[in-house]
Amino acid sequence: LMGSSPSKFTGDTLPVEHVSWNDCQEYLKKAGSGYRLPTEAEWEYACRAGTKTRYHSGDSDSSLDSVAWYDKNSGDKTHTVAQKQANAWGFYDMHGNVWEWCEDWYGDYPQGVVEDPQGPSSGTDRVLRGGSWSDDLRLCRSASRLWIGPVFRFYYFGFRVARTLP
Repeated sequence: LMGSSPSKFTGDTLPVEHVSWNDCQEYLKKAGSGYRLPTEAEWEYACRAGTKTRYHSGDSDSSLDSVAWYDKNSGDKTHTVAQKQANAWGFYDMHGNVWEWCEDWYGDYPQGVVEDPQGPSSGTDRVLRGGSWSDDLRLCRSASRLWIGPVFRFYYFGFRVARTLP
């Protein structure tokens, strides 16, 4: 779709990485109507798949090995998508492999109980979720957040596409 891949690690089955939030927006324009990045709340909801534990696989650190590529098992590189176990809703690689850009600007969470919270309407940094192949397991938790300006690219930043149905 884009004509070339920016990825450091190449292969048809590897996640695309080394992309900025702005690069993701260009991709989504070319992908067509309805495609977008998930909001931060949507991303975490999909990751947790009904759980309330540290990882969708449980609270124990050892449970992460079966669902994620992270610093202790990745060999310092990305891996083919969907080689680890999916969560209860069938989503693969929600923990580790690459950080995933979200639509939201970074900001503090709203106070109190909120259903489907929206991020701030403006800001300087965008949110990424999920951790990566180079991160400690603590950064791969369902609730972990990273934030950085939308122009930055790193070889552990990727994305997941969401779609709004008509």
